Amino acid sequence: MEKNTQRCIASEKLSDTGFSYTLSLISGKYKMTILYTLMEFGVVRYNELQRYIKGISYKTLSSSLKELEADRLIVRKEYPQIPPKVEYSLSERGKSLMPILDGMCEWGDKNR
Repeated sequence: MEKNTQRCIASEKLSDTGFSYTLSLISGKYKMTILYTLMEFGVVRYNELQRYIKGISYKTLSSSLKELEADRLIVRKEYPQIPPKVEYSLSERGKSLMPILDGMCEWGDKNR
């Protein structure tokens, strides 16, 4: 008798998947946009991000950056000067997401 290898949805949870974990890191209205911006421009300052991502509020950008930093996807570098200078860039972990973003960009270029 052949063993049934079909998975049963009743015994599994989406929250246990790699897909769900990845989505938890990049979900939110602007997180993917911030990651894309850092992928395209490398090192970016806060005001540059806000100008580039039109319509994002100070609070939303600030909280998104803090979450991305806490998830180790971006690096925040603060320079001790007046006025304060803060730069954001992708971490190595964030850079490892770039093939996924590249694929989304290619798909968008082909299908828009």
